[in-house]
Amino acid sequence: MRKGAKRKASTKKEEGNSAQDNHKQQQQSSKATTRAKRVKASKPPQPEPEYFEDKRNLEDLWKVTFPVGTEWDQLDSVYQFNWDFSNLEQAFEEGGKLYGEKVYLFGCTEPQLVPVKGENKVICIPVVVAVVSPFPPSDKIGINSVQREAEEIIPMKQMKMDWVPYIPLEKRDSQVDRLKSQIFILSCTQRRAALKHLKIDRIKKYEYCLPYFYQPFKEDELEQSTEVQIIFPAEPKPIFCEFDWELDELEEFTDKLIQEEELSEDQKDAFKAFVREKVKEAKKANREAREARKKALEEMSEETKAAFEKMRFYKFYPVQTPDTPDVSNVKAPFINRYYGKAHEIF
Repeated sequence: MRKGAKRKASTKKEEGNSAQDNHKQQQQSSKATTRAKRVKASKPPQPEPEYFEDKRNLEDLWKVTFPVGTEWDQLDSVYQFNWDFSNLEQAFEEGGKLYGEKVYLFGCTEPQLVPVKGENKVICIPVVVAVVSPFPPSDKIGINSVQREAEEIIPMKQMKMDWVPYIPLEKRDSQVDRLKSQIFILSCTQRRAALKHLKIDRIKKYEYCLPYFYQPFKEDELEQSTEVQIIFPAEPKPIFCEFDWELDELEEFTDKLIQEEELSEDQKDAFKAFVREKVKEAKKANREAREARKKALEEMSEETKAAFEKMRFYKFYPVQTPDTPDVSNVKAPFINRYYGKAHEIF
């Protein structure tokens, strides 16, 4: 064999070994790269999934019920707490007081001194009143306050208020006109943004509103009252007082005001004439109210009479939670001067 051939074979062998080494190195590099890729592709540990509690079907019922008579600048403070009215929701469930009933709801607020995080504060507590009735309890609103000379009973619609059907959350995709609602809420369409265009007296009227109710089987407070509110335009300042025509003697009553320097001697006769006129108006109003009630009863159907007798009022306060003030010590059955007391409070 030629020497050159030997060298060629040796060279080929070395080249073969070198190629094999290169191939091995490439395989090792490829494996290392794959391993690196795999390590890089591995995902970090995933956090535990968050679970959000489903909204309850009547969860917003208390919020959409307008709090009648609440001052506009106090409305935001009513919602500063996440009040829990699950007691109201449960009342509509099987076995609850309102289950299967036709119910009319209106809201109001009660400013009360209650403990908040260790200190006593005056809080506007939202309250919901439920009226169980086959028909709306009233289509009127009472407007009254100590500052106003006379009480007004006007249609709700003058104050942009009305009874509207409440649609539970699970049914809000349905057509409202196809739903047969059993829950109605007292709603107000007056926009707060438009208040700046209203006169002060009109704005104040909202603050003096009270849901009105007329119970034909019960004498109204005014029918029984023998008192009149007196606002006499005296100088240098008006005289505010109450005169009871059964208990007070006008001459003595007037002399006492003069002694206390509330009334001057030269205004005595004018004052007495003013009081007599107010007493006359009050007696006439009481007489007309009694006659109207008697007539209403005579014209009322037996079905309507039965409905009035079965009508029930329930008053709901917020349920105590760790995030809301404890209102258990301030609960009271009184609703307002028209409705009187609730049959039951929760």
